[in-house]
Amino acid sequence: MIARLRGVVLEKDAEDAVIDVQGVGYRVNLSTLSLGKLPPEGQPVEVRIRTVVREDAFELFGFLTKAEEDVFLLLNGVSRVGPRMALGVLSGMEVPELVAALSRGEVARLAKIHGVGKKTAERLVLELKDKMKNVHLEAVSRGTAPAPASATQSDLVSALLNLGYKPPQAEKAAELATSRLGADASFQDLFREALKSLRAGG
Repeated sequence: MIARLRGVVLEKDAEDAVIDVQGVGYRVNLSTLSLGKLPPEGQPVEVRIRTVVREDAFELFGFLTKAEEDVFLLLNGVSRVGPRMALGVLSGMEVPELVAALSRGEVARLAKIHGVGKKTAERLVLELKDKMKNVHLEAVSRGTAPAPASATQSDLVSALLNLGYKPPQAEKAAELATSRLGADASFQDLFREALKSLRAGG
């Protein structure tokens, strides 16, 4: 199984990226947050990989840190949580914040992540609360407090720039998304809203 890819970013989209490794393009699913941190197209990159093989699909899931990969595996091990939902959870909150939220049993906060809901959030806490103690310290080394709105806005603009949008477009879309959803909305929801406005022409 593929465990790591080192190559060049060929393409980036809202949910995945194509990484060129010596002429072979690998489509890798990444969380929205990790996609926003990938270097621009044409630049070198290295990602950790988990390969998921099903009867109808052979998918690669990528991670920028071991902590993110570890939490993905724990999420994927929860009943009725598949790899795509696990990636969706990672898209809604930075790893340190997610580890803290699960450790503290913050169901309401977890339920705000796009696609999760209260029942799934309760199940995540029930099955993972104690397991968070075993996550590598890297996962909590950057603190556990939510990022301030200004930092979220900056991350949002950066993620849009990495997708190829011009600075004025990215800044306008980020401001529009924040004004529509509120500064306390998750990064994932803000990112989707910003993309929606960009694709609609503002």
